[in-house]
Amino acid sequence: MKQLIIPAFAAILFASCTASLQQSSTAVYSTADGNVRLLFENYAGLQPLTLNKDTFNTASGERMTVSLLQYYITNISLKKTDGSILTIPQDQSYFLIKESDPASREISLNIPEGKYESVSFVLGVDSLRNTKPIAERTGVLDPATGGAGMYWSWNSGYIFFKMEGYSPVASPGKNNDYKFRYHIGLFGGMNTPTVNNVKTITLPLDKLKISEKKPAAVHIHTDILKMFSGVNDISIAKNTTVMVTPFSAKIADNFTGMFTVSGIDQ
Repeated sequence: MKQLIIPAFAAILFASCTASLQQSSTAVYSTADGNVRLLFENYAGLQPLTLNKDTFNTASGERMTVSLLQYYITNISLKKTDGSILTIPQDQSYFLIKESDPASREISLNIPEGKYESVSFVLGVDSLRNTKPIAERTGVLDPATGGAGMYWSWNSGYIFFKMEGYSPVASPGKNNDYKFRYHIGLFGGMNTPTVNNVKTITLPLDKLKISEKKPAAVHIHTDILKMFSGVNDISIAKNTTVMVTPFSAKIADNFTGMFTVSGIDQ
């Protein structure tokens, strides 16, 4: 794994290293004193998520099998117990979590030693990145490579959260496959206003202690069933496919309830 120590001349290093660091979906670097790994562990309730295998029930009792799950985690920051905020350099803070790729579900941060009380991140891609020229978006933000399948070329915007699967209550579809699709994006719009589904999530860390000698790991439990209940109740039968419609905001409102810290190794 590459490592980068960022001293006072960070601007020079960032300019030279941004392209290579964005190619990695599993590591980002700040001041290199200690290390913490954010482990995104996808579940359906208390049961580990399995693709194309197990059947799960939503809160309303609708059965489903998940075939695809991936989502953007970006703009990471950590709050110390003294109230100060450590913000991971934005150019190094874009990750695409894929259930099909175990390596993508681990984000490694080299951060200063100390005690931290919370971690914050964005589920989605901020408006600045959505509106930058395509040539300036690399790694997991490159629609042709690392971000393939997570960008609407016809709508000029990223898909923040993508989940697909099958349910007997879904609309039959052209091929009678009973497939549901939730492709949630929209950042407020560049030329034409849209809903803004970018969500910031903050999780308590219970005074996480980071030291140079002992790496730490934060287990983040992502419960996909909470997407169907929380602020709003979502029915697969009534909403089999949701993409760039105002209803997508109701699904996005449930995102903050999907994430909890299930354990800390330190």
